[in-house]
Amino acid sequence: MVSHIRTMFHTQEKRGMRLTSPIKCGRDDAWLGEGYYFWDDLNDAKQWGNKSKRKTGAFEIYRSEIDIENFLDTVFNEDHYRFWVRQIEKAAKVIQLKTRTKPTIKEINEYFKEKALWDEVDGILFQDLPINENLSKVKSFYYRKRIQAVVYNVEKIINFVFHFEGKCN
Repeated sequence: MVSHIRTMFHTQEKRGMRLTSPIKCGRDDAWLGEGYYFWDDLNDAKQWGNKSKRKTGAFEIYRSEIDIENFLDTVFNEDHYRFWVRQIEKAAKVIQLKTRTKPTIKEINEYFKEKALWDEVDGILFQDLPINENLSKVKSFYYRKRIQAVVYNVEKIINFVFHFEGKCN
């Protein structure tokens, strides 16, 4: 039987008090739109905290189990990946016809929010390739996936607990 539960990590700026629930990201440049973002690998969560959560000079990482049964899995499921690429390219084409410029991430996400009928999708698993030389054991070869999840349905986030505190370099 395949488990639909993944342990993942949520990185946030260190605050005065520990969090009891994750913080929703609503940034215009959020890759996968408004939602709760998690890293699959603790080292990626630490790297993100060190690089992107610098206001207070420290960051915190929280561990959760995520129920990904109803996620669009663009990392490990080829059909989901191909569907995702088609949807992005279709949205980009529609927006570009209207604006005569390449769309921004914000425009793509707004299009999906208005037009897509994905109510049954609780989140998305997505990957990129880190291009930081320090993250690879082989010179100029970036073989590791950096896997993230965005969770749209907060009920799919289970056991949100503090895991690690780090100082920014």
